[in-house]
Amino acid sequence: MILPTLSPEQTLQPEYEAFIQALERTAFSGDIDLTYAGRLIASTDNSIYQQLPQGVVYPRTQEDVGIVMALAAQAAHQQIQFSPRGGGTGTNGQSLTSWLVLDLSRYLTRVLEINIEEGWVRVESGLVKDALNKALAPHGFFFAPDTSTSNRCTLGGMINTDASGQGSLVYGKTSDHILELASYTLHGTRLTTRPIPLKQARELAQLATPEGGIYQQVIKSCVDLRGEVVKRFPPLNRFLTGYDLKHAYDADSEQVDLSRLIAGSEGTLAVVTEAKLNITRIPRHKVLVNVTYSSFQSALRHAPALVEAQATSVETIDSKVLDLARNDIVWHGVKDMLESDSATPMDGINMVEFTATSEYALEKKLTSLTSMLDDSIRQQNGVIGYQICDDPASIGRIYAMRKKAVGLLGATKGARKPIAFVEDTAVPPEHLADYISEFRDLLDAHQLNYGMFGHVDAGVLHVRPALNMQDPEDEALVRTISDQVVALTAKYKGLMWGEHGKGFRSEYGPEFFGELLYQELCKLKAVFDPLNRLNPGKICTPYQSQQALVSVDATKRGWFDRQIPLATQGVYQTAMDCNGNGLCFNFDKDTPMCPSYRVTGDRRYSPKGRASLLREWLRLTSLAGLDAGIEPKARASWWQRWRNRKQTDDFNHEVKASMDECLACKACGSQCPVKVDIPSHRARFLAHYHSRYGRPLKDYLVKNIEHWLPRMAAHPRLINSLMGGRPGRWVSAELLGYVDAPNLSVPALTRRDAYRKALSWQQFLELRQGNALNEAEQSHFVGIVQDPFTSFYEAELVEDLLKLAARLGVQAVILPYRANGKAAHVKGFLAEFRQLARVQAQQLQQAADMGLPLVGLDASTVLCYADEYQQFLGAERGNFKVKLVQQWLQEDVDESILRDFIKPVPAPASHEQPVDLLLHCTEQTELPQSGASWQQIFAKVGVECRPLQTGCCGMAGTYGHEAEHQAKSKQLYAMSWQPKLASSEKPLATGFSCRCQAQRVEQRRLQHPLQHLLQVLS
Repeated sequence: MILPTLSPEQTLQPEYEAFIQALERTAFSGDIDLTYAGRLIASTDNSIYQQLPQGVVYPRTQEDVGIVMALAAQAAHQQIQFSPRGGGTGTNGQSLTSWLVLDLSRYLTRVLEINIEEGWVRVESGLVKDALNKALAPHGFFFAPDTSTSNRCTLGGMINTDASGQGSLVYGKTSDHILELASYTLHGTRLTTRPIPLKQARELAQLATPEGGIYQQVIKSCVDLRGEVVKRFPPLNRFLTGYDLKHAYDADSEQVDLSRLIAGSEGTLAVVTEAKLNITRIPRHKVLVNVTYSSFQSALRHAPALVEAQATSVETIDSKVLDLARNDIVWHGVKDMLESDSATPMDGINMVEFTATSEYALEKKLTSLTSMLDDSIRQQNGVIGYQICDDPASIGRIYAMRKKAVGLLGATKGARKPIAFVEDTAVPPEHLADYISEFRDLLDAHQLNYGMFGHVDAGVLHVRPALNMQDPEDEALVRTISDQVVALTAKYKGLMWGEHGKGFRSEYGPEFFGELLYQELCKLKAVFDPLNRLNPGKICTPYQSQQALVSVDATKRGWFDRQIPLATQGVYQTAMDCNGNGLCFNFDKDTPMCPSYRVTGDRRYSPKGRASLLREWLRLTSLAGLDAGIEPKARASWWQRWRNRKQTDDFNHEVKASMDECLACKACGSQCPVKVDIPSHRARFLAHYHSRYGRPLKDYLVKNIEHWLPRMAAHPRLINSLMGGRPGRWVSAELLGYVDAPNLSVPALTRRDAYRKALSWQQFLELRQGNALNEAEQSHFVGIVQDPFTSFYEAELVEDLLKLAARLGVQAVILPYRANGKAAHVKGFLAEFRQLARVQAQQLQQAADMGLPLVGLDASTVLCYADEYQQFLGAERGNFKVKLVQQWLQEDVDESILRDFIKPVPAPASHEQPVDLLLHCTEQTELPQSGASWQQIFAKVGVECRPLQTGCCGMAGTYGHEAEHQAKSKQLYAMSWQPKLASSEKPLATGFSCRCQAQRVEQRRLQHPLQHLLQVLS
């Protein structure tokens, strides 16, 4: 069956269509997205719920928010409802709505003012928390509340959920750091809130204005009922928010602060656009002690003693999360700091942080703790060991692992995944161990697995039961377990929501606030939002309103996913497993994942966004009768495909537009906690898409170039002249959509002396007479696996590899050039790729059977042998292994050889100059030890090698050569690579694409590390 057109019902309701049309006639300067794809992206967050909004509005300025609110205040638009949205990291559907989403994360991202003398900062609410701290770090300050999603959550989101996280025992919650807020209300006015004297609040309450009505109700609810409020609110570090009646009035100073009500209100009272926040001086001294335990229960019971030792924070992780971390890329950087010498298996860990203003004070705390820990180990009361970590980089890696715990749980094998819905309960810390014991009994009674981690110092443990949300029986357990946990938490005088907000759990609010105070919440809602238009149904409804609260029984993502056949899901499993954690939204320009999101700021062009679109595409194609898990066997005639181009109303085009922006760098396949491998799914989608719609000529160029290159290389000067001339460049750019193609090597590889001196594959076979190399002989031979990039465009690099092998006394054997097929796979030519892979795999397996170590130069093609070849060929692939140069040097070359080159006297100055290493993005994510490997190799010859953390260079194979991607390709280069190269005297780059990009943009020719190694050895 050929791919059908997909036109899901997505008609805007008339009143929303009228509002959008009216908004377009105003001075509004932001973006309005009414596409099905754009709405789908906003239909999920990091929770189990899914709600498709009417549209998404992206204000460009704070004034834009005011324009939207002022328009909504008009009589003609009183039915329009909104939900403000930040980073979309909420675990309880706080920002989800069926109405209009107001997304502040795309443009309201500025740091407006930093005042170091007074210790505060003024920011826009769409700014990411870690981006703020990056701006503050040079001044020696930071914004203290620390969430696990700090590299992608926005400050507006933190304010609206009153977020906290690690270190809250010392640093408190977000609301503790708010000095002033600027918000827009549905009255159409900008409201500035800060602590004011009670006398002034009473004066404002006399005004016949919306603000006067607000202050009047706040005095009644928070001041007049002060005794009831204090009595009802539990004395917890994670105090009762949404709405924070207790702290909106400070009886000691007699001040009223509306900001304390807005903080934690989840966007139900006003839309926060700006915040003035106090900032904290970065501690001068910090140390982390990782304490390991024989059982998780021992870790919990030991936590109060750690808090008493004056720890700044105590974080815990159970064995479930630790086991998942061991199978993730993050483990390479932390295992030496966590694993102990104890024979007892580690089943839990507490990470104890100490900070101090002086080294003496820190040492005093540390000495006291280690003495206590040594006694505990001797007494065998559950502590089995500890390690002290005091360098900032190592501490950062440990916390990165802890922060990734949320996403790692999504990588759990099987249909049941640990999910968030009762994950942030808070109880008095001294009762936490007993509480968790009962919590575990509750889950065990349902025969459920679960993962646990969190902030034991504050009595908050993130418990995530494993459920299959596509199974209606498991879905029903969400209600059952939620009700049971509410009762259990109340028993221990705790809270259902310690830090992640209420969202769809708002129905439990009355039980915690009590009838009297809950009605006060409703009255406050009524003076801010009398018609229930801001995030309706969350926290409470306006006083005397008949509208209902949202419920944990709301429609969930699993309801949509279960409409996709299980066999089809299996083919796209990693996309199905995406849990919305959003690590791909990381603000950092130097992170490999995800370049297309980083350069556009459009969440459709992220792994999470693409996974969401793919799931809906699979659902719609399944309902239309197509099994997208099976490769297309038929396609429309060329004439029909040409005619089909007129079919513009097709959701397939929206998915295609998202996939076209993917650079196929594969970073998501390892960096994402659940390994959402978008390039593999993209290839399958393109195969189906082009069964209905025609392909551009450049796709055929990319697919066939591997076959044409050997013939082109026979006449490199002629080809370079034709392609580099004005007519050739015009044809390439205008007809093929392809620009800046690199020149073929002159002379060609086959005409170079080093190539002629090496053994051909046939000569090797004749030499060996059918006898495979034994283990001792293998270190003296190496098989060079050619790729289309270095063999034909960088022949000098292949030549240098041959020279390096000769210099090391290793006989190089050059395997015959065969197309790798990577380019065909990227463009979705799946049948062709399978055939190419089959032929190349046969050759490589034959070489492996002869005992010949195999090495390749280009990371993307080498890693394709282990990844895509395995996916498509399975057992037919064989067991051959192709290594990159650093792997070969470390694993196959005799250890003594490099050592022989180390000189007893200092090397020449040119050799002593440190080198900076920039890794290919696929290589640094799929082979995270590559940087360390090159460091060790260069260290043996007396050269300091410094791996640099970089994002994508912007070339990524063919992406940077495609005409429509030129601006984004060069922008990506400017984001990460250009600053690194500007400050480096001796940069080395492992990626062919990366070297091409540096040559194209800056006319700077970079060496591969093996070339510098060869110079040193020579």
